[in-house]
Amino acid sequence: MSSDGAEDVTIAINSSPNKLIGPHVNSSQLFTAIGGGILCAKASMLLQNVPPALLVRFLREHRSEWADPGVDAYSAAALRASPYAVPGLRASGFMGSQVILPLAHTLEHEEFLEVIRLEGHSLCHDEVVLSRDMYLLQLCSGVDENAAGACAQLVFAPIDESFADDAPLLPSGFRVIPLDAKTDPPSGTRTLDLASTLEVGSGGTTRASSDASSTCNTRSVLTIAFQFSYENHLRESVAAMARQYVRTVVASVQRVAMAIAPSRIGGQLEMKQTPGSPEAHTLARWIGRSYRFHTGAELLRTDTQCTDASLKALWQHSDSIMCCSLKAAPVFTFANQAGLDMLETTLIALQDISLEKILDDDGRKALCTEYPKIMQQGFAYLPGGVCVSSMGRPVSYEQAVAWKVLSDDDTPHCLAFMFVNWSFV
Repeated sequence: MSSDGAEDVTIAINSSPNKLIGPHVNSSQLFTAIGGGILCAKASMLLQNVPPALLVRFLREHRSEWADPGVDAYSAAALRASPYAVPGLRASGFMGSQVILPLAHTLEHEEFLEVIRLEGHSLCHDEVVLSRDMYLLQLCSGVDENAAGACAQLVFAPIDESFADDAPLLPSGFRVIPLDAKTDPPSGTRTLDLASTLEVGSGGTTRASSDASSTCNTRSVLTIAFQFSYENHLRESVAAMARQYVRTVVASVQRVAMAIAPSRIGGQLEMKQTPGSPEAHTLARWIGRSYRFHTGAELLRTDTQCTDASLKALWQHSDSIMCCSLKAAPVFTFANQAGLDMLETTLIALQDISLEKILDDDGRKALCTEYPKIMQQGFAYLPGGVCVSSMGRPVSYEQAVAWKVLSDDDTPHCLAFMFVNWSFV
């Protein structure tokens, strides 16, 4: 379709049922249901110094940072016979939490399939259609920064409980392709192409070397593609909505990319500091020194006096280490790489997670029992148990250690926790 004067978003339509679905699905059934065709809105943007895996993880875990609930609801309603009018981009309406329900994954967890439940709450009588839960079938790949693969991508499609096994899907999503590619990908990574016309080298979509996503001089191209069904008399309205929505998503992703782009050791350690918080290397030194003072044992073993040595040792420690505030409702302020992996989150989103949220009943009881000891003696050992990640996955750990982190003037700064030998259940 012709543009609206700007060339940032490309709109393409497909009104042919035969081309729309393919030879193995009853295409006439879908075409009758939608009464029109399929519209795809696509945009691409260049990313500087943003690891593809990190960006896709954030987009997966924090859908509310970029998705519009009204557009999600429109896509879900379009599955049924009588979709309602084209929505405006609004913050009200379908507002609810996101629950990830794992379905399957490959052996090395480089690709996994899941169902996303978006819990709906009707805010007014006119929006009662939005009050039901929505479901997305989602495929995610390339989120392991050390795994081999052509790209990182997040592809999702609305589904309904009435779907037949052979029902066609209408996928949308994100794909990040590194530009400093080194090797051709296996053929399996070429599936679910989001209509990106970008070609990188002679081998098609390729991926950077294994450490490219952790360096500070990487470039990649993000392609965003959203597909919508439309009725013939609403085609122009749906196109205008799709064009504006993709522009809004691009702006949100740009904001996220700027926030999570690493610029120093550890990939993500340039986190957004809260007022009064120490620099990361100072916090690492306080954590290690306080652990040694309270327990008599060495937590961070370094062979050099370099300023960042303690920070590097803390970040790469095999056990999950995290800090939380000394408040009535403690929230996490820092975690090493193992801690972020255990919580299935990022440093940006970490500060939205409370300690109480991840502990089960036994863990909360143990902490309440030992809390006076932690504050008086400086540390305590907590029994092993099970906690949950930010995605709701159970995590077992052999033992936990809690200690009071002291600043340079020996005043309490925060509480640190170390979960020893943790693993997903």
